[in-house]
Amino acid sequence: MKKTTITWIVIIIVIVLIVVVYFISKSTSQPVPVDQNPVTTTATTGTIASRASSTQQNVALTDGAVSVIGTSVQGRPINAYHFGTGTTELLFVGGIHGGYEWNTALVAYQLMNYLTTNPTVIPANIKVTVIPVLNPDGLDKVVGTTTGNFTVADVSTSQATVISGRFNGNNVDLNRNFDCDWQATGKWQSTTVSGGSAAFSEPESQAIQNYVTTNKPSAVVVWYSAAGGVYASNCHNGVSVETDAITKVFADASGYPANESFDFYVTTGDMTNWLAKIGTPAISVLLTNHTDTEWSKNLAGIQALLKYYTK
Repeated sequence: MKKTTITWIVIIIVIVLIVVVYFISKSTSQPVPVDQNPVTTTATTGTIASRASSTQQNVALTDGAVSVIGTSVQGRPINAYHFGTGTTELLFVGGIHGGYEWNTALVAYQLMNYLTTNPTVIPANIKVTVIPVLNPDGLDKVVGTTTGNFTVADVSTSQATVISGRFNGNNVDLNRNFDCDWQATGKWQSTTVSGGSAAFSEPESQAIQNYVTTNKPSAVVVWYSAAGGVYASNCHNGVSVETDAITKVFADASGYPANESFDFYVTTGDMTNWLAKIGTPAISVLLTNHTDTEWSKNLAGIQALLKYYTK
């Protein structure tokens, strides 16, 4: 083979190699496209909570956004999560009794994850707001976190610690700190508890007061445990027509019994009764025990409420 032929073959091979190297380097230097609407196929209880557990400031109230409505006695944020953009707002609240009723926080986180993975279930005219932990200090005391990333294994084995987690950082029972029959001392079963120095003396109850009076939700559902039922609210003005209706809607769908009032013992400064006093339809949903979220029952009740308020 002639020398010139060999030279040309070498030149061609070198050119081909240069072209190949160029295109390889160009392709690897391009940024990987990001899916702007990723599909979540599975969800754990704390998906959203983990994302926003350290949030310290308000953000725009867009679909799925989180806003900080206040801080606890010990400075932990009280987060509200917003889903949907309608003008009819349904508010769901968990964890008012912190770590003593930790399953009420978990059921609220389950609702958040359900709405995140199923956004189309929210009717166009509705916005759902979830405040999963109204008493973050009490929850953290018992399970070591204020997010939904905990299981029963994280719950303190000390019964004294669990009971103390019912109260906020000032040792006040938040569900005795609202302005309906408020007293400085109240009852929890046969135990005397603090209702605070005045109605709304506590930053956690102030946070929910400010949120409700500012945003005026169409209905409020507050989770407690444990009695297994749906309870209407009133503050010496009778059960409103709307509260009576949503009590039956949630109860019929979930299978919980409907009750006109909570009368196991006298309660003072109750949150849902204060809501009734200011004209906001509100119900208490009491889980059957202190460990189960009874998600299927509560999901059925939530879906029934969404349908009831759909226009």
